[in-house]
This record gives sequence, structure tokens and C-alpha cells, in this order.
Amino acid sequence: MRRYPIKFVPITKYRIWGGDKLNRVVPEKLQMDRLGEIWSISGVEGDLSVVENGELKGRNLKEILEEYKEKLVGKEVWEKFGNEFPLLIKFIDAADDLSVQVHPNDELAQKKHNSFGKSEMWYIMEAEKNAALTIGLKEGITKNDYQEHLTAENLEKILNQVKVQKGDAVYIPAGRVHAIGAGIVLAEIQQTSDITYRIYDYNRIDKDGKKRELHTESALEAIDFKPIGKPIRDYDKTENRFNPLIRSPYFETRIFTGNQEIQIKNNNEMRIYCCVGGKSVFWNEDNPTELMKFQSLMIPANLHAYKIIPENNCVLLEVRMPQ
Repeated sequence: MRRYPIKFVPITKYRIWGGDKLNRVVPEKLQMDRLGEIWSISGVEGDLSVVENGELKGRNLKEILEEYKEKLVGKEVWEKFGNEFPLLIKFIDAADDLSVQVHPNDELAQKKHNSFGKSEMWYIMEAEKNAALTIGLKEGITKNDYQEHLTAENLEKILNQVKVQKGDAVYIPAGRVHAIGAGIVLAEIQQTSDITYRIYDYNRIDKDGKKRELHTESALEAIDFKPIGKPIRDYDKTENRFNPLIRSPYFETRIFTGNQEIQIKNNNEMRIYCCVGGKSVFWNEDNPTELMKFQSLMIPANLHAYKIIPENNCVLLEVRMPQ
């Protein structure tokens, strides 16, 4: 396999709450009304990413993972996950409030769905004035409190609302009640899973004139009622270097902001880069790969050295698997 930064064709998703901000970054044939999500790198069955560039162009992620194994994702990742790609990378445009929801942890997801659980992080790329996230339940809320408010149909009274702004980062472990509010555009890094238990949906009607299904019992089984602590992460904002952002058992992220060229030596591990502001060009040998806002690329484990030339106050998220 020729070693180079791999880009994938974006997978576009209609969502009842979606907007139009993502349409400007996808090919015309993929544009749609209420474009809520771009799946930038996906190993989800039925939504497998297809390579957009280079000699692997036209092949899907599962095919190249099965063929190149540790050369693509690294020895430790290959030994742990095999042909299951462990991450899902998204960009989300919420023109309206998303449903209040929760995701199962690994144990529950395996038992009920034969799947990974879903822990995730969000990086806020754009936020209108007073835009907010729902992150967990208000302090002191118990399982009994939750059930009483659910029965009384006033669940909103116990949801923990947090105002956010551009540059904020949040970790949402499996089991935490959450929702993205209207007026927010964000990047999402998560485990490979598409399992969502919808708790509350504002009695909205979908495009077929029906209310969307709620998953009340499954959600109750999945919710973690422990205190959430401080939801917005503090991080070092020093420019022109990669600073730690969020570390979890499922992925680690760092953030770069600036315009200064940076050289990377890669120790046989896969890395993913998400452009959340400006643009950058990745160079390996004499080959450039451009990365624009709302795009991601994968550095295969066997690409051992490359440089990044950022432009226009570039902001990059670097995603790695825990070592």
C-alpha cells in the first residue's frame, strides 16, 4: 500500500433538526434540505466510508482494513478490534434542538445489540448567542425523580442546560443524558455505534407526519445518575502546537490552532485529523493533501513522517487511539 493521507467521500444525513450550513462543503449531488450530519469517517455497517483519493480510491473502509490490517490502524488497534473500525467521525449542524437522548455503555450495547457502546466528545465550531447543550440531569436528581418527571411529561425541568461558545469541548460518556441545542455546529468523535435511545422529542412530527419513536424503557436501563461534575473542559490554548483536549478510554484528542508549519513523526499508529477552522495541507514526500473545514483525513499507521502546513488560523483536532 502506498503510504499517504487518506480522505473519504462524505456521507450526508437528513435530520429533522438539520440546517443548510454543511451543504456548502459537499458535492452538489450529496446536498439536501435539512442536512444535519456529515459522516466523515465511518465503519458502521450500511454506512461504510469510501476512499476519495489516491490509489485506494473507490474502496470502502472495511475492505482496506481487512487487507492492510495493522499497516492501516496499528498493531495494538488491529489486535483489539480486528476488522471493526473503532471510531466514527461526524460534523453536525443543529438548526433546531435535537431530541434528548442517551447511549448505552459497552456492556449494555453488547448484551442488547451485539455492538460497541457510544461514548463521544463534541467540539463547538459555531454557536449562536445563548445556544446551549443539555448535559446530564440537574444535581441531585435520582432515578425516582426522573421517573416522576417523565410520567408528568415535564422532563425539561430536570435537564442540565449549559450555554456554550465557539471553542468549547465536552465529553459525553455512555449513560449521560444529553442533547445538542439549536444554533450549534460541532465536530463529534465517538465510538463506532449508531445506537441512540430517544427520551424526549418535543412532540415533533417527522416528514411522514408521525411522532418519532421514544425508547423509554431502554433509556432508563442505560442512564447513569451519578453527578456529572464540570461539563466544559478546560484546555491549553497555546498556538502552533498540539495541546491535550480530551482523553477517554476510547479515544484521545489534541487541538492545534495557528499558522506555523509542524513536522510529525508517527510511531506506527493511526491518526485522524478533523479540520474545524481554516484549512491545512498535509505533505508526505512531495505529495500534498488539502484539508478544509468540515473535512477529515486518516494517517495510516505505516506513514511514519509528514508535515502540516496550516493556513487561515487553522484549527485541527487530532484523534488517536489510547496506547
